[in-house]
Amino acid sequence: MSNEGQLTIGFPRMYNEPGERRAFLPSLIGLLGNMDVDVYVEAGSGAGMGYSDDDYRATSPRVRIVDEATAYGQDIVVVLRAPEGRYELLRPGAILVSMLHFTTRPERVELLRRLGIDAIALDMVTADNGQRLVQNLRDVARNGLAAAFDALERRWPPLLSADRLPVSVTVLGAGGVGKQAIESAVRCGDEARNERFLRDGLPGVEVVVADQNLSGDEAYFRRRLGQTDILVDATARRDTSRPLFPNAWLGWLPDHAIVCDLAVDPYLLDDDPPVVRGIEGIPQGNLDQWEFGPDDPAWDTLPPGIPTAHRRTVVSCYSWPGRRPEACMELYGSQVTPLLKTLIWYGARTAIGPDVSFHGRALWRASLRHFLGDEPLAP
Repeated sequence: MSNEGQLTIGFPRMYNEPGERRAFLPSLIGLLGNMDVDVYVEAGSGAGMGYSDDDYRATSPRVRIVDEATAYGQDIVVVLRAPEGRYELLRPGAILVSMLHFTTRPERVELLRRLGIDAIALDMVTADNGQRLVQNLRDVARNGLAAAFDALERRWPPLLSADRLPVSVTVLGAGGVGKQAIESAVRCGDEARNERFLRDGLPGVEVVVADQNLSGDEAYFRRRLGQTDILVDATARRDTSRPLFPNAWLGWLPDHAIVCDLAVDPYLLDDDPPVVRGIEGIPQGNLDQWEFGPDDPAWDTLPPGIPTAHRRTVVSCYSWPGRRPEACMELYGSQVTPLLKTLIWYGARTAIGPDVSFHGRALWRASLRHFLGDEPLAP
């Protein structure tokens, strides 16, 4: 709790890359301010979406516009993407609510533990039945497939020919992202293109789904990839230390084929165990650049030892939903609202536990304490 005994919540800005324009909207900030808590919003947070600081102030007299350090200095700190390089701005015992990806970021986990931060990984918040409560899988798939079809249309003129075969899309993975990818693929990435293709009498799309269990079947993929126009990685791998798809297999794709990376795992080769990309040797994009042709310099900046000899055009973005920032934050705001209300109603840390409320249990399952087996956070 703050020194005055009054629960406070901070909303810092995200500085991940210039193209990141998202921030939690004034509607959420005002709702929290009207729950008898003080809300500290970093100045300029909503500027990328056209919101001024006054738009936030107007929602509640409990909302204050502050600098970055003050926003990070509150009891609860909420920032959508993991605030790399800024964890030390939080004080020990503070609750950080963010997309923290504990399972693939062991160094981040150790730093948070050492700093004594009660972290909640939004990407791990689940209901009692295991369903994720904070996610935007539809926009991950929709924005990624739209980018893939954009690239295919620019780079492969036969796409606009009525004499071509149906566009062949191969989706790796049949989980939540994979299901959304199928739906987006059959609509040619977006409704406008789908309607245009229908109007112009162009052949449609076929989608083939390959489960992870097929990942080592070289004969199958040699045949399958030879007729694939868009290859989609929508997997949630059980073992992130090994690629599902060797770089050499990209050579089986037609030259015009597009690789659509929806998993967007990083390369963390110094971790134990290391983390590698699902499709070996492809670049990772962000909101500044999400398309990489075979000759893009990004291929040559991958970690030494990662094979990149076989290249196709890749679309990849660490934050696919951020391409439509306001719609994205409307959804995320509605999903985090009951979690933040629970933290307020139950008094922050006491809200998080296996025997509290529905959302208290969801917070517990996503907590760093639970991830570490309830061991102390600080040495």
